[in-house]
Amino acid sequence: MEIKHAVRKWFFCLFSILLLTTVSTADDKLKGLYDKAFSDPSQGTPMPEEWVNKPVIYEKESEGSDVTLVLDQDVYHTLLPIIQRFGKEQKLKIAVKEGTCGIAAGMLSRKSIDIGGFCCPAGKEDRLPGIKFHTLGIVAKAILVNAENSVDSVSIEQARNIFRGKIVKWSAIKDDKGEPGPDRTIRAIGRFHCKARPGHWYLLLPDEKMFSPMLSEVGSIPDMISKIGADREAIGWEVLSMVEHYRNLGKVKPLKINGYKPTDQSALISGKYPLYRTYNLTTWEGKAGSNRKAQELVAYLMKEVEHIDSKFGFVSSFKLKKAGWKFKEEELVGEP
Repeated sequence: MEIKHAVRKWFFCLFSILLLTTVSTADDKLKGLYDKAFSDPSQGTPMPEEWVNKPVIYEKESEGSDVTLVLDQDVYHTLLPIIQRFGKEQKLKIAVKEGTCGIAAGMLSRKSIDIGGFCCPAGKEDRLPGIKFHTLGIVAKAILVNAENSVDSVSIEQARNIFRGKIVKWSAIKDDKGEPGPDRTIRAIGRFHCKARPGHWYLLLPDEKMFSPMLSEVGSIPDMISKIGADREAIGWEVLSMVEHYRNLGKVKPLKINGYKPTDQSALISGKYPLYRTYNLTTWEGKAGSNRKAQELVAYLMKEVEHIDSKFGFVSSFKLKKAGWKFKEEELVGEP
């Protein structure tokens, strides 16, 4: 009996250790989000000398332009009016296209554009020889629900547990008065863009595998807005400028996180509002790709973004530097 008791006790201890290790590993992943926020700026992707010495050659449709840009859709809609104003003031022909981070990265790797625009921090594969990153700022990533949902606020822990599938009913979320949300099943929606780059949705959960298998995945921003707008049980995420741009697709509302609105700049700067995207532009350095007009445009944009309406939850690099965020030259590379 003593042997059986000892064996049973040993198995219990072993199970407890394994359970605690599993829980600890999951908790450590959540606590270790710093390693998913930015990539190491010293780690890049080498290219052959022939590529390094190759000049920027525009694609046929952009021939004759003074400056060419491909910008991720978020960045495109934010910057387009400012770019057009610069072109008019400087009497320049500027070819600017709406794309994605992947499209911008691909055209930079082919050396067919002067400037690429990203809604994420640079990944290792984006750090090619001669490319310099310039951070415009960060923008709050809003957790969105249907406009008819009575829930107005969640903690970041609740948000993570919703998307992990550990909170499955809106009634589990209580308001400031202790009133529960509607007695309906939560339907989580996700858009896993830019998987190769840090930041963005990785700040919610640092591994795609941590999201609930019941989550419904969409491939585009319009799909995200329309699905939430059509479903009283839905929850997803997007930046407020895109909510505004696609407002005709459905009525959604952003939740407060930890009691803070996504438009609260001070909360975003201090980290009290923890979800954001990073807006970056690139320029070329060196004789092979350098374009003085492109560099002037980026410098102009870096200044003009100071005037972006705060209703979109945008914080400029100037304010981030002042608050102690980490930069390497003009690129944001770390939180305070």
